[in-house]
Amino acid sequence: MSATFFFYDLETSGFSTHGARIMQFAGIRTDANLQPIGEPVDVMIKLSPDILPDPDAIMLTGITPQQTIVDGLTEVQFLKYFYDEVVQPDTTFLGFNSVRFDDEFMRYLHYRNFYDPYEWQWSNGCSRWDVLDLVRMTRALRPEGIEWPMTPEGKPTNRLELLTKENNLSHEHAHDALSDVYATIAVTKLIKDKQPDLFKYLYDCRSKKVVSELVHKYAPFVYTTGRYSSNYLNTSAAVLLTKHPQQDCGIVYNLREDPTPYLAMTPPQLVEAWRYNHDPDAARLPVKTLKYNRCPAVAPMGVVKEPATRQRLQLDLKQVVRNLQTLQADTEFPGRILEALKIMDSERDAERSELPKDVTTVDSRLYDSFLPQGDKAIAQSIRTAKPDDISQLGAKLHDDRLKQLLPLYKARNFPNKLSSEELADWDVYRTEKLFAGTTKSQLALFFARLGELGNENLDDNKKFLLEELQLYGQSIMPGDVINE
Repeated sequence: MSATFFFYDLETSGFSTHGARIMQFAGIRTDANLQPIGEPVDVMIKLSPDILPDPDAIMLTGITPQQTIVDGLTEVQFLKYFYDEVVQPDTTFLGFNSVRFDDEFMRYLHYRNFYDPYEWQWSNGCSRWDVLDLVRMTRALRPEGIEWPMTPEGKPTNRLELLTKENNLSHEHAHDALSDVYATIAVTKLIKDKQPDLFKYLYDCRSKKVVSELVHKYAPFVYTTGRYSSNYLNTSAAVLLTKHPQQDCGIVYNLREDPTPYLAMTPPQLVEAWRYNHDPDAARLPVKTLKYNRCPAVAPMGVVKEPATRQRLQLDLKQVVRNLQTLQADTEFPGRILEALKIMDSERDAERSELPKDVTTVDSRLYDSFLPQGDKAIAQSIRTAKPDDISQLGAKLHDDRLKQLLPLYKARNFPNKLSSEELADWDVYRTEKLFAGTTKSQLALFFARLGELGNENLDDNKKFLLEELQLYGQSIMPGDVINE
């Protein structure tokens, strides 16, 4: 089969990529001209009874936990369907903000169900892309032929539902996954039709090799990212300061900003300036990591040669050159940035070491390390084993995370196959997870938020959702808690 796009979108039970769950998966395959191929995919995934949804997320999507339980597949069933029907050679997986959101949910889904978290997006000629950064860079560099929305306060915004509205594109049900997929395809086709050269350039630029070659010239380049201000259409000139010592990414400086105040800072002072600060008047270090494998929107400086483009971005090239010269005059500054990075990494490691590594936290530990090569074959055996045979395979695993995941995997996907001992362990796990908390437990916070929402002026549909959430919260209380 020739190369295709697979546009996909998720609706989830919350915003934490490891703590929340996918409730709806929808997608459409298209050819290179963005014409649909075959039938759309639209699947519900069951919420397991150790997961409390974020009430605000449910009020937004309108999908209740009960709906997923009645109409949905288990995660194991979904992943089998995903590999049988969706994953095909030479597929580019993409969505609207998919790299930072949807892809992460998919990785955690794979991890806790004993699949390789990354392989689906790179093996057999597959790749990934993100329409959001395509939209951002098109608006910044080549906006002609497209209507661009603004907020009521007059600031630029790239929200999908507003883009479709401004350009008279069909988008009947925002925050329904399949409707959002159709809308994303429509916006992508609009850009491809109006700005085909930029579309092709950024599609080719999804390769981390292409990105790395541009950035590693140590010369200024154009960079569009959500971390840069929307006042400048999320776009600036940047330059590579240094390579990241451990990760496949670079550390870049925003050349819109004068580096002089930061060159005098010690590494601890740089750490404080690097951290996010809610004070709008506080100086924020104009440095960020640029991850080559996240399809960043980067381009040579030649794309801003037109005065109208520079005016739109409020980008003064003479100031960019002066800032670059000031930056390059201090050859020790990149080293101090690396020292600041080491301090922050050490602080994060210390925070992680203080967190419990028990079974209630194992879902969040995907990025602790890569899975041992020897465990991959065992993981495949677990995926193909009969439910009654799953438990005995745990002794063969080497990775502590996988050992802890195994009973959860069985309980979530095959609850009717649990022995009385396994069922008791499952109730203990759920009790610890739902009722633990230094101040308030997950359940207490959940019901408190329901109470807050109940005091608002809600329509009948929202009231129904609130009632369903109340019933769901009560239904998943472990048996020993109810009996008390």
